[in-house]
Amino acid sequence: MILSAVVHATNFAGVQSTIAGKASSIVAAVAHNWRLNLTTHSRVCRGSRVNPCRRAILNLVTGAIAVAVSGCVGPPVLERQVLGYDEVTKTLDEKLLLLNIARVANEETVHFTSTSSIAATFNWITTLGVSGQIAESKGTNFLNLNIGGSASENPTFSISPVSGKEFTERIATPFRDEIFEFLVFQGGVINQVTRLMAAGIEVQTPDGRFVRFIENDPRRPKEYEEFRRIAAHLQWLNDNRQLFVRPLVFEETLIADFRNVPRAEDINNGFNMGLRWRQKSNANYELTRLKAGRVVVTNFDPMALTDQQRFELDEKIKKNPSGFVYLDIQPDGPGGNFPIQGAIKLRSMFQILNFIARGIRIAPEFDVSPDLPTEATEAGPAATLKINITDNPPDRRLPTIYYDGYYYSVNDTVWDKTTFLLLSVLFQTAVGKIENVGIPITIAK
Repeated sequence: MILSAVVHATNFAGVQSTIAGKASSIVAAVAHNWRLNLTTHSRVCRGSRVNPCRRAILNLVTGAIAVAVSGCVGPPVLERQVLGYDEVTKTLDEKLLLLNIARVANEETVHFTSTSSIAATFNWITTLGVSGQIAESKGTNFLNLNIGGSASENPTFSISPVSGKEFTERIATPFRDEIFEFLVFQGGVINQVTRLMAAGIEVQTPDGRFVRFIENDPRRPKEYEEFRRIAAHLQWLNDNRQLFVRPLVFEETLIADFRNVPRAEDINNGFNMGLRWRQKSNANYELTRLKAGRVVVTNFDPMALTDQQRFELDEKIKKNPSGFVYLDIQPDGPGGNFPIQGAIKLRSMFQILNFIARGIRIAPEFDVSPDLPTEATEAGPAATLKINITDNPPDRRLPTIYYDGYYYSVNDTVWDKTTFLLLSVLFQTAVGKIENVGIPITIAK
């Protein structure tokens, strides 16, 4: 006598997830209610023989479902892949920076390639089939369990060489003053940021005329020592909450004397755009807006100045290029024993890499005593960013590149790793998203 057991799955629940930027679908089917049909070909099972049969089939079905559900590994795999791509991109940027430092140190040309996009499609498919035959007569019971699954991944990478106009604007052009202010505002050590970003300090007269230049270059020892002491003095002021690094904010007049009464529509639209209408004493109106001007580094609060004074100061600063940060340490303020007025001249990305590369062999930096008249402060380590060159691979945790038979790696100190972090932020700021590339390179697998 043969009993046929057929398992029917009903009330399936489908789950589908789509990840932005990475097309992926995960489909899982779970059977909530199972109906068991038993057909008797010659006679019906009765008594104690039917219940064990049903229990056996139900146990089989339950186990199969558990296996199928536990096999839905799509989300964990997606998590590993996304984090893996992110880690690879981060490592590529680190190696690209070190590679170009190594190239410059060996008097070779630099070259940058940006990974502009990564798109990957993930597909997971899981199938489950259960069938069984229960023999009432003597013999072996036949149970069939079919479980299948498949997964596929199709990544596409787009890389863009930085050349031509993009190279000039992103790599060879000095950083703007707001980038300097951004790093300091985000908690960067101003001594460290200044040593990394500044080519030197231009001393100027009160009306902005050039007096002399203090270069941040160990090949000019006296100027280099003076620059390091100024940077250490700025750090002392900042540590004691006596340094102000911020853009000048003032009201800019757009219309000085408007004879008619502005329409309500103009007033509302202007308000949404940050514009302000104000009635003057002569009953006419003027239109103004708040404007953020150039960045200043001072030992006094710029907001203590009048609006007109801030405007005039910004007009004077605008005579310098955007890669200059205005510096004014007045003698009657905190730290006035070391007064200086002028501008911090910022480097480009290429100049920063060149400075670090020269420090490996050609022009290594050296220790400088602050030597200040009153305040005692630390000038920091000798090297702004020390790069070690070894025959053997360093600690795997350190950013490293193998080039021309040697390993180039970041020195294993908090200072050097923090400086390399600042360099990475500057690299992202400089390169960013590459657009208008003639021939991007796309790799699909």
